[in-house]
Parts: sequence; structure tokens; C-alpha cells
Amino acid sequence: MASWAGAAAMIALEDIRLRQGDFRLEGALEVPAGALCALIGPSGGGKSTILNVIAGFAPAEGRVRVAGRDVSRLPPAERPVSMLFQEHNLFPELTARANVALGASLALRPPPEALARADAALAAVGLEGLGERLPAELSGGQRQRVALARALLRDRPALLLDEPFAALGPGMRREMLGLVEELRRRRGLTVILVTHDPEEARRADLAAVAAEGRFGPAMPAEALFRAPPPALRAWLGED
Repeated sequence: MASWAGAAAMIALEDIRLRQGDFRLEGALEVPAGALCALIGPSGGGKSTILNVIAGFAPAEGRVRVAGRDVSRLPPAERPVSMLFQEHNLFPELTARANVALGASLALRPPPEALARADAALAAVGLEGLGERLPAELSGGQRQRVALARALLRDRPALLLDEPFAALGPGMRREMLGLVEELRRRRGLTVILVTHDPEEARRADLAAVAAEGRFGPAMPAEALFRAPPPALRAWLGED
């Protein structure tokens, strides 16, 4: 496994503090360019909120940097990240091709260039030839591949995954995570993955814990699980 010590941060959360009613979250996190970082911890610990802070959907105190740029005040559409949610969020009346093309153009009738890029993105996720199918005509795994293709079409250097494959069976889940890993290496993406699966987190380059109102820092996943902090030990049932 590669060493990320001293590598430049693609994503940096600096002195983040957030309040949403009774919920509190604070911490700091750095993820180097090209790394896969798993966010792990109990439900309600703030893992999805951290992704929303990075993407701009959850305002917070502190600073968010992506590719060295302070994006803290930018709206979500202008931040250099793509996000894939648990729900695929496809438009049921649009074909797979048209859904993917929305990643490049928000026009209801995408220009030919956007459609050509959509075809290439569908091929990259193994759906070549299925572009004219509606979401209802695709399996659950295929629909998530369409959503992944749309995220890739935005051509952002960072990809945020909020358990997008949680509803899939174990085999399909492994297949989709393998596809993400292949695309990450091929495109040099920086990926943050929210997961409740310790084994998925162990396979990441880096991992960070979100629990009890705090998160971070990221550290080599192998080292984190070899000497887990108290909050992680409690969640793993090792206390």
C-alpha cells in the first residue's frame, strides 16, 4: 500500500465546527490527492454530514479546501467535487444516456457533445449499449452505475460516496466498490467513502472516525484498526 505521509492534500477540512439543533460536530481532516479515505463510526456520528460540509450542502464554521483552493464560500455547483448518494436520484422519465448527460449539461435536450460524453461514461462503468433504457428497465446495480457515470461526467478531482451501494447485495456491492477503485486509479481521483463495514474501511488507504461529535484525523487504515481509539473500539464491540 502506498505511503501518503507528506503528500499534498486534495481535500482539507480545517477547524470545522457545525451545529444543527442538538447535534454538534467538530474536527479536522486531510486527504491526499489520489487517496481513498474511509469514514467510519456509529450511525448519527456525522459521517454523511462531513461529506455535506465538503460538498457545500451543510454550512459550517472553519475552512474547506479542495485542490489547494478555499471553497468554503462557494455554492455546491461550483465546488470541484462530485457526490454519490445512497439514492441514485435518476429521473425516471429520462433514458440512462440522458440522465448521465445531465452531468455535463442541465438542458432537457443535451447537445450532441454531452450525449457523446455520456456514452463514453456509460462504457466506462460497463453499461455500453444500455443508454436508451429507462431506469425502470435497469437493475439496482445498473442504476447505481448510471449514477456513478453521471458523477464521473462532471470531471471533478474528488468523489464523495455516501454509502451509495448499501442497498445492494454483498456480491454486487463488492463489484461496485471494485469499479470505483479501478476508476480511481485510472483517473487519479481522490475518494472519501462513508461506510458502516469495517472490512471496507480496512481496505482503504486511509480511515477516519466520526463519533461523539468529533471526527478525524485521517490515518493509515491498517494502523487505525491495529490501535483503534476508544470510540472506534466501542463501536467495534472490542471494549
